[in-house]
Amino acid sequence: MRTKPRNVVNTSQREWRRIVTALLAALAVIVTVVTMLVLSALNDVAQNTNKLDEERSRETITGALETFQAQLGATLNDYAAWDDAAQFVYAANGHDWVVSNYGDMTVNSELFDTALVIDENNRVQMFYQFGQPVLRSPQELFPTGLTELLKTVRQIPFGQNPEATGFVQSDRGITVIGAALIRPKMALDVPAGETRRYLVFARHLDTAKIKRLSKTYVVDGLQLRKANFDARYFVNIFSPQGEVLGKLTWRSRAPGDVSFREVRPTVLLAVVIAGLFFLTLFFVGSKIIGRIKTDEAHAKEEALRDRLSGLYNRAGLFQRLEQMVAKARLGSDEVNLLYLDLDGFKEVNDSYGHGTGDRLIKGVAAGLKMLVPQDAVLARLGGDEFAVAINGPYSKQQCLDLCEACLLLFSEPFVIGERVATIGCSIGVATSERGEVDGEELLRRADMAMYEAKENGRGRWVSYHAQLDTEREDRNMLEADLRRAIEKDELTVVFQPVVSAKSRRITGVEALVRWNRDGHGPVSPEVFIPVAETSGLIDQLGLIVLRKACMTARRWPEIKLSVNISPVQFRNPSFSTSVHDVLRQTQMEPERLRLEMTEGYFIQHPERASFVIEKLKALGVQIALDDFGAGFASVGYLRRFGFNRMKIDRSLVAALENGGRSLDMLEATVALARSLEIPVTAEGVESVEQASILQLCGCDELQGYLFSKPVSPEEVTLLLERQKATLPRDEQRAFG
Repeated sequence: MRTKPRNVVNTSQREWRRIVTALLAALAVIVTVVTMLVLSALNDVAQNTNKLDEERSRETITGALETFQAQLGATLNDYAAWDDAAQFVYAANGHDWVVSNYGDMTVNSELFDTALVIDENNRVQMFYQFGQPVLRSPQELFPTGLTELLKTVRQIPFGQNPEATGFVQSDRGITVIGAALIRPKMALDVPAGETRRYLVFARHLDTAKIKRLSKTYVVDGLQLRKANFDARYFVNIFSPQGEVLGKLTWRSRAPGDVSFREVRPTVLLAVVIAGLFFLTLFFVGSKIIGRIKTDEAHAKEEALRDRLSGLYNRAGLFQRLEQMVAKARLGSDEVNLLYLDLDGFKEVNDSYGHGTGDRLIKGVAAGLKMLVPQDAVLARLGGDEFAVAINGPYSKQQCLDLCEACLLLFSEPFVIGERVATIGCSIGVATSERGEVDGEELLRRADMAMYEAKENGRGRWVSYHAQLDTEREDRNMLEADLRRAIEKDELTVVFQPVVSAKSRRITGVEALVRWNRDGHGPVSPEVFIPVAETSGLIDQLGLIVLRKACMTARRWPEIKLSVNISPVQFRNPSFSTSVHDVLRQTQMEPERLRLEMTEGYFIQHPERASFVIEKLKALGVQIALDDFGAGFASVGYLRRFGFNRMKIDRSLVAALENGGRSLDMLEATVALARSLEIPVTAEGVESVEQASILQLCGCDELQGYLFSKPVSPEEVTLLLERQKATLPRDEQRAFG
C-alpha cells in the first residue's frame, strides 16, 4: 500500500490548521466586534429608554398640574356663572345661602377647600376654609398672588369670560386658586348698578394630593420641593407672573439601565455560544425558524386586533367568545357580554374632526382597560362600539359592577389636547348560562339590549330579556302594517286651527297625520313617525301628508297651511324638488305654505340646512322653527337661517301654571324673537289665562285645545263659515 510522503501530510495538516486558525481568528474578531457593537447598541438603547421615560414622566406631571388647575377652573365656572348665585350673593338676605352653597362645600371636597366671596372694594363677604369660617384676612392666607389674580379678573374686557386661575403661595404651601365674577349663567357681567362680587376658590397642593397624583399617574416618589431644591427630575410650578413657586420631583425608574443589566449576561453567553463555529448554522437556522413562527403568530394576533385602539376586533371577540362558551359548557359557569355604544360620539367627530374622534376612541379604550377584570376580553367592534366578555363563577356580578363603573367613567368629560369632549354611553348586557347561548346569539342579544337602553333615554344599562324580541317583532309588524297603509292610502290628515292672538279668528291650520291601524285601532304619531324615520318610509309618508294637506287647503284660500317636516326628509337632496312638484300638482300658492322644522338638524348640519332653506324660500315657501325653547338654538342660528316664524314649545306655555320665573323666561323668548323680527306662535294653549298672558307677551298667533282640537277638513270649513258669520262683539270669544 502506498502512502503520502510525511512532508506532504504535515503540509496538509499545517494548511488546515492555518485555515482553522484563520477561521477561528476571524470568528473571534467578528465575535469581538459584534459584542462591542451589541453592548454599545444596548447602552444607547438603555440611555434612550431612560430619556424617553424621563420625558414621559415630565409630560405626565405637567399634564397632571394642568388638569389640577383646570378642574378648579371648571368648578369655579359652575359656581360663579349660576343664576341662583347671581340672585342670592347680591341680595341683602342671601348670606345663609352663600354659606350653605360655598362655605359648607369646602368640607372634605376634592374640588376646593377654600371659598371666598369678596366685593369690588376687597371687602370680604364670606370666607370659609375646610368647612370653618376664616377670621384672618385673605392676604394673610395668600400673601402673594390673590391680589394680582383679582386685578386680572377685574381688567378682563367685556365679552370675555371674567375668570382666571393660577398657582400661588399660601400659608399652607403651594395652592391653585381661581377668581371669577359672580353672574347669571348666560351672562358675562352683572346688571348695571350692581356692586360686583367675586368668588375665589382655592385647592391646596398638599401631601395627600401629591400622593394621589403619584398613584394616579404612576410616577414613583413624587414630592413637592422648594424652588431652589436641587433635583435631576423635576417640573417647575409657576405663578401667573412667571415666578417659580416650587417644583415636583420624582425618582426615575431608569428602565433602560435595569433592562441593560438584565440582558447583558444573556448577550455575553450568546456570544460565547456563537463562538462555537460548528453550532453557528444550527443556531442561525433555529433563530430563523423561531422568527418565522413568531411572525406567523404575530400576524394571526394582529388579524384579531383593532389597529386604532389595540383592542380585539370583532373577529377576535368572536374567537375568544366561542372559547369562553365552550369552556362554560364543560362546567357550570356563565358567560356575560357587555355591549357598549358611545352617546354623542358622532357630534364630537362632526365638530372637531376625525383626528380628534380617533384620539377620543383611544382615550375610551384606555379608560375601559383600567376598568375591566383581568381575565375579561375587551374589544372594539367598530366605530364607537365596544364589547366586554367575562366568564367565571362571579362574572354576573362583575358585569353589573362594570356597567356602573362605565357609566361613572363617562359621567366625566374627556380631555383631548386642548378640547374637552362630553360623551355618554348606553350599555346592553346578555348572559349565556352554562354556554347554552352561542357567541353570535349572545352578541345579538346584547346589541338588542343596548338599543333598548338608547331608546329609553341613554346613559344607562339594560339586561336582555325575552320581551325585547317580542317588542322587536311588534315593531317589525308595525313597520309592515305602516308600509301597507301607505300603499293603500289609509292615512288621513286632520287640521288644528291657529288663531290670531288679538281677534281670536282663525288665521291658519296645522296639518297632522292620523293612522287607524287595521285590527288595532288608532296609532299615535309619536309611535309610528319614529318607525317611519328609521325604516326609510318617512319620505313617502311626508309627501303624502304634504300633498293631501295642500289639496285640502285649497278650500280655504284665506288662511295659511302649516306642515311638519321630519329631519330625515330635510336631509334628502331632492326634498325641495319634491315640494315644488306638490305645489304644482295641487296648485297651492307657495306663500300660503309654512314648513315647520325642529332645531336639532339646523344646529347639527348648518351648512346643508342653510342650502335647503334657501332653495325652499326661492319657491316662496315659509320656514318655521318648531318647538323653540325645548332645545339649545342660539341667537346666531336664528339670525343665520332667517326663519319666517317661531313656534314656542308647549312646555313653556304649560310652565306658566307654575308662576315664578316661567313668565320671565317666556317674555325673554318672545322678546328675542321680536328683536329679530320673527313672528311668534304659541302652541299648547289650554286656558283663557294662558292665552291672555301669551298675547300680552307679544305672541301674534295661538294654537291649542282652548280654540280647537285637531278636526276633519269638513269641521274646519264649518268653523270658517261660523267665523265669517260671527258678529264683531263675539270676535274675542274662543270657539271649539
